[in-house]
Amino acid sequence: METTQQPSKTSGIKFRDKIGYAFGDTASLFLFGLVQSVLQKYYTDVLSIGIVQIMLMFIVARVWDAVNDPLWGRIIDQRQPKEKERGRYLPWLKILAVPTALSAVLMFVKIPGLTSTQYLIYAYITYILFGMMYTGINIPYGSLAQVITSDDRERSSLSIFRSVGSTFGALPAMILISFCYVKTATGNVMSYPKIIIGVLIIAALSVVFYLLCYRNTTERVVTAPKKTQKGHIFPLLKMLIKSRPYIAICIVGMFFLATQMFTQTYYPYLFDYYFNAPQFSMAPMICTYLPVAIIMFFAGKLGNKFGRRDICAYGMLVAGLFNLFLYISGTHSVWFFLITLLFSGIGNAFLFLLVWALATDAIDYNRTKYGIEDEATSYAIFTFMRKLGQTVAAILVNVALLRIGYTDNVLNTSNITPKTLNGMYAYAVLIPAILFILIFLILRFLYPLGKKQMDALREEHKEA
Repeated sequence: METTQQPSKTSGIKFRDKIGYAFGDTASLFLFGLVQSVLQKYYTDVLSIGIVQIMLMFIVARVWDAVNDPLWGRIIDQRQPKEKERGRYLPWLKILAVPTALSAVLMFVKIPGLTSTQYLIYAYITYILFGMMYTGINIPYGSLAQVITSDDRERSSLSIFRSVGSTFGALPAMILISFCYVKTATGNVMSYPKIIIGVLIIAALSVVFYLLCYRNTTERVVTAPKKTQKGHIFPLLKMLIKSRPYIAICIVGMFFLATQMFTQTYYPYLFDYYFNAPQFSMAPMICTYLPVAIIMFFAGKLGNKFGRRDICAYGMLVAGLFNLFLYISGTHSVWFFLITLLFSGIGNAFLFLLVWALATDAIDYNRTKYGIEDEATSYAIFTFMRKLGQTVAAILVNVALLRIGYTDNVLNTSNITPKTLNGMYAYAVLIPAILFILIFLILRFLYPLGKKQMDALREEHKEA
């Protein structure tokens, strides 16, 4: 592999960089939150697309992403920035902000008079297009952490600010899914006018926040574009596969996003039918992320003292155990459910805040141990694995809906029994419990970059 200019060792970032970097993930989650919280129910309830067809669409999209995401990474790694541009990665935010927002809006455009088959084809085209545009802007955004600073503690701080930014970014979609219903004689029905107006506002906000990120963030670490020969991607992939920390964090990223998307997609059904309180659909996400607002102030310090891996791992164990407690309790009290989720959210918050720092640690490990300097490509593959989490979540959600009798895009009221509703509840809490505990096991026993290993890696990096 050809090597390129070594990164300059730069630190001293300002609050402006941190808040600017956070704005980037706020913008991304404005759009991705629509996929997490709204899209599935929009497909089933407004476009009347069957849940099996939705599962197949997500799988097909991930097959395409296996080609699209690494391709974007190579394009971004190899592009030579122009003289007046503000670095290698920032220009992409300015270039792709509007196209990405428009692609999100297109997913929610309901063209009158189409047949169910035509709606399905339209959903395929617009969903895959959004995935391509989102990848195109998210890879350079994620790669910014490598070039804003080379200081490990500052990168940890950036990860925390990014996660906080994503929390605020997810809120508009949660609000939309909670208040997009109208009452009819047959029950609560999604209102398309409310949906499309909300989507347009959220898309416009995403453009504003991408540009705020562009204006308020500075690339300090100087790196050069990678000039590689044809076929370079295959030996690169081979080396990445051999990297134990990189593979482990990719799997963690996949399962963690799968859990987030499963709960955000499945809970609206749970609160609609099991708790008969669709207006509370946003409440579980608030309970899950509210601890972030407190833990963000000391997550970085705890990570530096005890190691990011360990506090994230044991946080996941706590989150998993509280979900198991919900499963055992079988509560019908919406308030008991939400309070317990709040405690689960305390454990969940550490990985939520530090997952990007763990990914950066793995990429730094690859650079130091294997000389892999293709940051954008490495990040693209990590992004692809997180997208696989979307598919895992979609399969879990739709299998759960099928098993409780959710057919023809409605839960057959004539078949609603205590057993059916208890089954719906069991899936809602048991699946996150299993995934959280799996993440704990992977982080604690497969991801090798604990505090001692990271201290040694930093010393090795300084000597290089």
